[in-house]
Amino acid sequence: MELGISMFGDLPVDPTTGKFLSTQRRLQEIIEEIKLMDEVGLDYFGIGEHHRPDYAVPSPQIILAAAASVTKRIKLGSAVSVISSSDPVKLYQNFAMVDLLSGGRAELMAGRGSFIESFPLFGYNLQDYEALFTEKLDLLLAINNNERVTWSGKFRAALDDQEVLPRATNNDLSIWIAVGGTPQSVVRAGKLGLPLMIAIIGGSPAQFKPLFELYRKTYIEHGHDLSKFRVGIHSHALFGDDDQKLSSNYYPLYAAQMDRVGRSRGWPPYQRSQFDFGKSKHGALFIGEPDAMVDKILYMQELFGLTRFAAHMDIGAPAHKDLMKSIEIYGNEIAPKIRAALGGK
Repeated sequence: MELGISMFGDLPVDPTTGKFLSTQRRLQEIIEEIKLMDEVGLDYFGIGEHHRPDYAVPSPQIILAAAASVTKRIKLGSAVSVISSSDPVKLYQNFAMVDLLSGGRAELMAGRGSFIESFPLFGYNLQDYEALFTEKLDLLLAINNNERVTWSGKFRAALDDQEVLPRATNNDLSIWIAVGGTPQSVVRAGKLGLPLMIAIIGGSPAQFKPLFELYRKTYIEHGHDLSKFRVGIHSHALFGDDDQKLSSNYYPLYAAQMDRVGRSRGWPPYQRSQFDFGKSKHGALFIGEPDAMVDKILYMQELFGLTRFAAHMDIGAPAHKDLMKSIEIYGNEIAPKIRAALGGK
């Protein structure tokens, strides 16, 4: 099982003014954090795309290109790229360049995204939400599979035997599908034989087991190679060496971010009881001390048959020093025990 980290580039809030702090500083910190992930032997890093004032990264490929120059082994991907409001030709070209710069370590995780700001920003109608994703994914896969592309659709100019360059390493860019829990999206990934990442950020993860079973069933029914079967989860996480201190310091930051998002979606205020349940064995938060996190990650691997676990580590903008500490604990204490328990798998 691959062990990695994802981030959105959450920006800290100045407590005196209520304004978000420097994007420049956060971007520089993220590069330092990715460099440390590589040094401690983690397998994967993913960065999300957002077009909001509380996040620092609208273009994951820019961060990934910078990270390629300071890392040697870690896979570098988006988490996610909002392909519905992107041009698949340019998106493929950008990620192919990251792939070449990194020596074949780039991944593109395609998704709808958890926010809608990119649609009006790039001139798309939300009424076309499903059709946009379907069409853009179709073109992206056609480009990945063919150097010269003939294609036509509703939302983009047609391509007539157009050559799309440069090509990714081995002419094959790794493309994942990210979903939030919709069965139709899981079935699509299974039919296409694409790796699947399921975001589990609340409630009880065990409730998601039918989705994993549906994905595997669909994948097998459509004749895809089980040796290439890849499935993972993305869940909120932060690691420390003192659970009580970690929770006391992190809860206000985490709750504030959940409330910022929740206000636009009609959610009630986030409660400490939700946080505490999330941290329990049966909850979706991976926040705590190393041994407890080893047990919980292994439980999820057994429950779902995971090939990847992504600890989403910057919700609410914990301090850079706390993120660096969390990365060190993950790479030096948690990951070795998980790998040993799984027999190096």
